[in-house]
Amino acid sequence: MKVLVLNCGSSSLKYQLINMEDESVLAKGLCERIGIEGSQLKHEPEGKDKVVFTDYMEDHDVAVKMVMDALVDPNHGVVVSVKEIDAIGHRVVHGGEEFASSVVITDAVKAALEKCSELAPLHNPANLIGIAACEKLMPGVPQIGVFDTAFHQTMPERAYLYALPYEYYEKYKIRRYGFHGTSHRFVSEEAAKMLDRPYDQTKTITCHLGNGGSVCAVRNGKSIDTTMGFTPLEGLVMGTRAGDVDAAAITYLMQKENLTAQEMDNILNKKSGVLGISGVSSDFRDIEAASDDGNERAGAALDVFAYKVAKRIGAYAAAMNGVDAIVFTAGLGENSASTRTVICNYLGYLGIHLDSYHNSLRGKAVEISAPDSRVRVLVIPTNEELVIARDTKELLDK
Repeated sequence: MKVLVLNCGSSSLKYQLINMEDESVLAKGLCERIGIEGSQLKHEPEGKDKVVFTDYMEDHDVAVKMVMDALVDPNHGVVVSVKEIDAIGHRVVHGGEEFASSVVITDAVKAALEKCSELAPLHNPANLIGIAACEKLMPGVPQIGVFDTAFHQTMPERAYLYALPYEYYEKYKIRRYGFHGTSHRFVSEEAAKMLDRPYDQTKTITCHLGNGGSVCAVRNGKSIDTTMGFTPLEGLVMGTRAGDVDAAAITYLMQKENLTAQEMDNILNKKSGVLGISGVSSDFRDIEAASDDGNERAGAALDVFAYKVAKRIGAYAAAMNGVDAIVFTAGLGENSASTRTVICNYLGYLGIHLDSYHNSLRGKAVEISAPDSRVRVLVIPTNEELVIARDTKELLDK
């Protein structure tokens, strides 16, 4: 079985074609600047040179068509015909309370996703556009929706309810949903394998740290709490997102600066986080370089970030009454030894000690804790596309 995995953003489309016989990636790529001047498709076929197509992509229909053409191209393709593609798995950001697991996409499912678009206005509409484009170009090919929020639907009420008047939850479903669920699920499953313990008998704290970031408490294979909330804005300090802020400070700022709700939302999501503190960049590599050069605000941004992550790890160790392993994943979590070191330096009370050599390794799953560490610390590269492909195959096999 060959599964095409699609991740549609508002102006982008990431894809992988995976052979489920051995879970090998036949091709992967990225369509950028869809509907914008300068759009391009970067296509990486297995065993062949990477190629860039610079044709203008007016919309996602055109982008999906270009992906299909690239996959069957005589020089750069990996299949003879798109008929070799057995199914399409879609990353869908928000499933609300409707979906606690992956589903075959039907008209009813699409209608439910339309309703959820209010909760994820930047993502769900793009996901739906991708689904529609595939229906048009590959009629009859099964499509599966895999939701960022689904893994967190096991959170108990005490973790997801906000202390607002209950009527707002009843009327508008305002609650913590959590995101990055596909990533947290994958790395917590892989951690259980590395620990050589049954997945349903582990207590793991997974740290998905990138430009967006979240921490998740996974007890016995189920998410019981996570840092992102009603939207991906809540929780950790991130690249451009503020994370947790006193709500009164927001209304105070709106009054002082005469800001509309939309303007304030833009500040919180696009101009805050480590970018807002440092004034340098939202890229942690740039901030680390500036800090090394003596930029105090850059240093402060890194300190705030690491402190907030460590606090959440401590909170989740308490929530689970213990922890077997802490896992770092995603761009920053996988690649920044210094970030992992600073975070773990706060966690001495858990008996954590790092092995400096293993912590310096990159690009593979590795245990970075020392032999005398009471809690094991792991780095596991995330693979959300593989989770989507596996769920797609499992649903179709049923």
